[in-house]
Amino acid sequence: MKTLKYFLIGVLFLSFSYSQAQVSVNVNIGTPPSWGPVGYTDVRYYYLPDLETYYDVNTSNYVYLNNGRWVRTRSLPSAYRNYDLYSEYKVVLTDYRGERPYDNFKTHRVKYAKGYKGKPQKTIGQKPGRGNNKQGKENPHHDNGNHNGHGKGKGNGKH
Repeated sequence: MKTLKYFLIGVLFLSFSYSQAQVSVNVNIGTPPSWGPVGYTDVRYYYLPDLETYYDVNTSNYVYLNNGRWVRTRSLPSAYRNYDLYSEYKVVLTDYRGERPYDNFKTHRVKYAKGYKGKPQKTIGQKPGRGNNKQGKENPHHDNGNHNGHGKGKGNGKH
């Protein structure tokens, strides 16, 4: 009887330990890239309208169409390798959960067409080696709305 009592206590202890281990499982979300927008630490995907490409924060992969198939790679296609992601607008997909954001590509492509700009965004980090002041001048793909020819220095926006 005493052995049975110790056995049951042991089983209860192990059951409790096992349930505690299951409860403490943590979901690990990837680290957003330095060019990612500030304020979105719990999202998985960005859509990059000008590139018609997704970025998976969890896996640090770009997801794009290549010869009619969606591929996941660590780098952008060669045509966009020198693209300035710090000035590229990022659509943060806060309403999508899953592995295939491109299932909504037709909608995203229309809703966020090339050239789309939503609310102004700040990036998590500074553009390496240059800061964020000269992006419009150095990036032939974007002018950042700078149509007054004053591409250098910080200003108050009043001209």
